Amino acid sequence: MLSRVQEIRRQFDRDLTRAEDAATLEEVRTRYLGRRAGAVTALLRDLRETPPAGRAAFGKAVNDLKAHVEAALERARAAVAAAAPANEPIDLTLPGRSQRPGSSHPITQVRTLIEEIFLEMGYTLESGPEIETDFYNFEALNIPPHHPARDMQDTFYVEGGLLLRTHTSPVQIRTMQKLRPPIKMVALGRAFRRDSDITHSPVFHQVEGLVVAEGITFAHLKGTLEHFCPRVFGRDLKLRLRPSYFPFVEPGAEYDISCIFCDGAGCSRCKGSGFIEMGGAGMVHPAVFEKVGYDPERYTGFAFGLGIERIAMLKHGIDDIRLFYENDLRFLSQFPG
Repeated sequence: MLSRVQEIRRQFDRDLTRAEDAATLEEVRTRYLGRRAGAVTALLRDLRETPPAGRAAFGKAVNDLKAHVEAALERARAAVAAAAPANEPIDLTLPGRSQRPGSSHPITQVRTLIEEIFLEMGYTLESGPEIETDFYNFEALNIPPHHPARDMQDTFYVEGGLLLRTHTSPVQIRTMQKLRPPIKMVALGRAFRRDSDITHSPVFHQVEGLVVAEGITFAHLKGTLEHFCPRVFGRDLKLRLRPSYFPFVEPGAEYDISCIFCDGAGCSRCKGSGFIEMGGAGMVHPAVFEKVGYDPERYTGFAFGLGIERIAMLKHGIDDIRLFYENDLRFLSQFPG
């Protein structure tokens, strides 16, 4: 049996020296390693019929032969591949292999656009931690312990009395503690809430704006939004303000823009109203100023916020927020930039 192994090895070495290209190498591989009729494969089958006394020696010889065949074929393939460019003419007129250009995520694109707009308006960019204390996320923003926003169904709580911030508003508090008026800042970042459907995600991005100085009025807020909204959508829009309640502003409002899909005529996207909701805003509540040591009799300010995903969904006509986080290249490749 061992002599048979040696004879197959010698025959393989002779056949391999005659193989000159990839096609003949494949023929040699099939002749020796093929599943049905390969010579080495047949030896492996015969191993089961070998008497126990000689099975170990025969098995080692067959395995050594198989390793020799595989290694020799691999070296021969590499040599053929290395020699191929020298033997084959190169047609320089053929088109090159194009590189697929990369692009930023659509959320990143919108975030960058928002940053550029506010930097042009003289705002500074501020940031803060995503894991917050109760004081910065709730108490300093005039949200008392009994407020529904503190409910376990809305907030992700972690150990040590900490939580994942439910909005980017804590950055306003940290900035006011750090700086004295005048302040003109925006904060862009992630926020977290226990909510998940086609328009809500447990992880989402917000932009928060704050202006504090002497003599700031609601008219300044309105003018800021009237400048920002058309810029971010790249078209003329009408702004509508509606009274609303938020604990950290007084008076508070929600602001809408004329529907970008029907130009305010009324459609299914705006539910026939001609307007689409954008976010919340208002004049900073005196209680918030007191928490950071500002004199509410001297200073006034306005704040506003909105979701970055919401802007991206409106700009691109996307119905399901979850598409942003599924890492589907078929979706993401539609947003070059």
